[in-house]
Amino acid sequence: MTFEKQVVLVSGAGRGLGAAIACAFAGQGASVVINYRRSEAAALALAEELGDRAVAIQADVSDRDETRRMVNDAAEHFGDHVTTVVNNALGDFSFNGDGRHTLQTIPWEDFQGQLDVALRGSLNLIQATAPAMELAGFGRIINVGTNLFQNPVVPYHDYTAAKAALLSLTRTAAGDLGPSGITVNMVSGGLLRTTDASAATPEAIFDLIAQSTPLRQVTTPAQFADAVLFFASPWSRAVTGQNLVVDGGLVRD
Repeated sequence: MTFEKQVVLVSGAGRGLGAAIACAFAGQGASVVINYRRSEAAALALAEELGDRAVAIQADVSDRDETRRMVNDAAEHFGDHVTTVVNNALGDFSFNGDGRHTLQTIPWEDFQGQLDVALRGSLNLIQATAPAMELAGFGRIINVGTNLFQNPVVPYHDYTAAKAALLSLTRTAAGDLGPSGITVNMVSGGLLRTTDASAATPEAIFDLIAQSTPLRQVTTPAQFADAVLFFASPWSRAVTGQNLVVDGGLVRD
């Protein structure tokens, strides 16, 4: 299915990486649902910028009922069901390695908070959108992961564990939904230049990462979004259950 025929729902799209992904899809002619939890002003501004083929809808994806309401509202707005989901939403988190709990002090509640959004939120969206995708014989689900699986250089124990669980869901869901024409893949990045999450990162860290990559640069949100587009495009029609690391070659595993 070409982008012009797709209705794409991007969770956590009010700002940062999610906003870049929403812009990338809109630039290809897709209809875009900009999901947000609290970033109302930014989400509404982005929807206005993208025009008639975009709508901002509030929902906490960790809540099953709110997620289903959002999916129904999106279908009503565009007159068609959601064909493509990008699970990008992130629970409250501070990307500050020096300020994180150590393994000895981190409470289970921190893990639960990340699992509620990364894993439960993705499951809620898959369950809310898959029935219509199955009826249509087409669907694209793209989950946003992290290269910290392979390169755990910062002690983000809770964040990394939740994304690892999402990778497992990616692969099991691919097997379950594949016969219905639905692909499920993951795109994993590292530090991005620049999002709200990385805004406080010292320039020296960006320089260090850049010099560690074959491309000698830190990946941008727009570059990451390009890989997400690939998994929604006709050129990935035979690809499912995969995790593509997009970090300039920093991790090669």
